[in-house]
Amino acid sequence: MTDHPSEPTPSEPTLSPDELRTLFLFEALDDAQLARLSEAGRVERRLAGTRVYQEGDPATCFFVLLSGTVAMSRRVQGDEVEVSRTGQRGVYGGATQAYITGEFSQLYMNTLTAVTDAEFFVLPAEVIRACVREWFPMAMHLLEGLFLGMRATQTIVGERERLLALGSLSAGLTHELNNPAAAAVRATSALRERVAGMRHKLAMIADGRLDGSQLHDLVELQEDAVKRSASAPDLTPLARSDAEDAVADWLDDHDIVGGWDLAATLVAGGLDAAWLDQIAGAVGEENREAAVRWLTYTVDTELLMCEIDDAVNRISGLVAAAKQYSQLDRAPHQTVDVHDLLDATLTMLHGKIPEGVRTVKEYDRSLPLIPAYAAELNQVWTNLIDNALGAMDGTGTLTLRTRRKDGHVIVEVGDTGSGIPPEVRPRIFEPFFTTKPVGEGTGLGLDISYRIVVNKHHGDIRVDSRPGDTRFRVYLPVDQAAPEPVR
Repeated sequence: MTDHPSEPTPSEPTLSPDELRTLFLFEALDDAQLARLSEAGRVERRLAGTRVYQEGDPATCFFVLLSGTVAMSRRVQGDEVEVSRTGQRGVYGGATQAYITGEFSQLYMNTLTAVTDAEFFVLPAEVIRACVREWFPMAMHLLEGLFLGMRATQTIVGERERLLALGSLSAGLTHELNNPAAAAVRATSALRERVAGMRHKLAMIADGRLDGSQLHDLVELQEDAVKRSASAPDLTPLARSDAEDAVADWLDDHDIVGGWDLAATLVAGGLDAAWLDQIAGAVGEENREAAVRWLTYTVDTELLMCEIDDAVNRISGLVAAAKQYSQLDRAPHQTVDVHDLLDATLTMLHGKIPEGVRTVKEYDRSLPLIPAYAAELNQVWTNLIDNALGAMDGTGTLTLRTRRKDGHVIVEVGDTGSGIPPEVRPRIFEPFFTTKPVGEGTGLGLDISYRIVVNKHHGDIRVDSRPGDTRFRVYLPVDQAAPEPVR
């Protein structure tokens, strides 16, 4: 792809007034107006793969497509992002805001590229400006007010929407991180006490009362206790209670003080009365209690280290989910597994999911990886899941399904809420339209989702809704060419 618009290749000097009337943009103009545009315009051709105009350059021309296919793109944080592609005759681009006067900078707001050989009717920006302002004075005032007002409103509301979403996600992530972090802190504090106790008991055991052989046997018991603790089975509450009663009885029978307090730790480490019978044979009856307490400290230490390890792994998992969600260190366009994106979004939204909402995942794990803008798709999942949670009002089932059909990966977000009224359904993808009370919704979520899915991924988003069963389906093409890099 070339860096700059190619030199135009003229085919005919212009279009006749009758030919201009066949374009939907000019079909309502009178003969004099058409003649003026015909005289001012020219026909140009652009070769496939060349740029018609470049984003950020002065907007000098207005282009109307006569034949061929073109792609419109925007530059986002240094990357070229395609927003639409069409071969419809009569579509236009370029100096589309030439009629706006004042401090507004007249620059191309996007880049237009000829995907195939294309032909355009081209008008100078100053001609468009003069004609629109002269022929449609009332419309001019309305357009200027609408354009400038909507731009300011969307900027303010869009920034607020992003801040609210970021604040909500940050609060949820902070809450999720706080639980394992607090658990790790508690376990570390308890571990310090257990290690101090182990040092004290070790001094008592090794003060000369045990010979080398007995101390060796005790260390072997300790190693066995550590192994048992690592593979201790998960017991049911009833089985655990029975096991603790049995161990406590054994401790009481052998005159070990506070046996009930020790029993819970020993059972959690997978030790039972039969295993404890080995201790006297290793260290003698007179050292049994000290050895039991020493081994209890050992088991407790292992359990605390496992708790710390689990807490740190949970923190690491949350950080990885946040990284997957934000996609900060990855290329905007990449090959992704939609299940990874869905799971990362669920993790980020976990704090917002009420206790009364059950989450069901019905994933087709045979789905292929697809080319996509991962961070933007995460925004789509966030919007759809957030809307589903809002519709259920704290109680219901959130369902995420995936499947493949006709060259598309389909992601379905379903809820058991009250549904979308039929009279509202045609408007749900309109910018700023919301059914939420004033101040509780901006109406940008589904509009943004639609543009991401349809314009950026050349897919589709559909909805079926009735009370108790609402399903949003996102269709994403399995095969989609990545945007061509700028050289």
